[in-house]
Amino acid sequence: MTAEKQVRFWLIGLVVAVLLLWLLRGILLPFVAAMAVAYFLDPAADKLEEWGCSRALATSIITAIFFLGVILAMILILPLLQQQIVAFAAKIPGYLEALQSYVLGLVQRLQTSVSPEDLEDLRKAATGYLDDALSLLGRLLGGLWSGGLALVNLLSLIFITPVVCFYLLRDWDKMLDKIDSWLPRRNAEVIREQLRLIDETLAGFVRGQGLVCLVLGTFYAVALSAAGLEFGLVVGLGAGLISFIPYVGSALGLVVSVGLAFAQFDEWQRIAIIAGIFLVGQFVEGNFLSPKLVGDRVKLHAVWIIFALLAGGALLGFVGILLAVPVAAVIGVLGRFALSRYLESPLYATASDGEGAGSGAPPDPPA
Repeated sequence: MTAEKQVRFWLIGLVVAVLLLWLLRGILLPFVAAMAVAYFLDPAADKLEEWGCSRALATSIITAIFFLGVILAMILILPLLQQQIVAFAAKIPGYLEALQSYVLGLVQRLQTSVSPEDLEDLRKAATGYLDDALSLLGRLLGGLWSGGLALVNLLSLIFITPVVCFYLLRDWDKMLDKIDSWLPRRNAEVIREQLRLIDETLAGFVRGQGLVCLVLGTFYAVALSAAGLEFGLVVGLGAGLISFIPYVGSALGLVVSVGLAFAQFDEWQRIAIIAGIFLVGQFVEGNFLSPKLVGDRVKLHAVWIIFALLAGGALLGFVGILLAVPVAAVIGVLGRFALSRYLESPLYATASDGEGAGSGAPPDPPA
């Protein structure tokens, strides 16, 4: 098979895979979630195998412990979350009224120093930005609901995911061996190397960032509750959960917490404590947690992760969010591989030689 036919074959396969993913996006959530959990738990199952357990027994133990832990955490935390969410919903009108009073006072102060024409332009601009933000938020939430959080998918997530996870985890090594046997023999070593790099990137980010989110969520929830902030448990856990999006979780938690603190407290010292909790959390995460748990081997830029998550959510809803980081890792690894091949190719050498010939000096080697 010529190189042109190989490229055509893989492009057709990629188009068919993307088309199937798009057509089946409504039922993929439990399977994608099960695959993510199985990937997360595979090292633990391998460790039990090293200690003498069979793969089936190791899978049963690991799967049971994981899902029992999730159920126990939900039993312990959900009542508190439900109580705080209901209380928060009841107080939203009061918060909006307080915000309206604050904005009206600000507008009255502006009227004394700003001309009516500039004030009207400012009002129109603010209204336009607010409408755009609310429209974007509504589309995103609607996509998440229709793509992954409908009742049928929620039930399938509860009942189907553990079963699929068990079988995937039990046969994980067999599936990898079977896929390896399908690789084209001529390029098998190159493909294995790229898959190994993808696995390192995914493992470093998913497992490391998952622990970072767990630690941050626990810290924020405990610290905010201890500081006396109403709904501190909900805000803290939410900020920790969203921390898998770089900087977004802490920033959003800071804004929400400080806003609640302004509505609840009159003392600036207590408001400063609430803000300080998130500053401390961000400092600890950036200087200790991420370097230790995630490491430098995860070559995924924060902007690239944010873009991938937003694009995945907009295209495929919650399923797209689950697939965003793996797809971003694959694109990143393959992009670096393609760039390295280009830098070693005659195309790059010819361009460099031409530049060097024109300038009278040899080209610098690539960094």
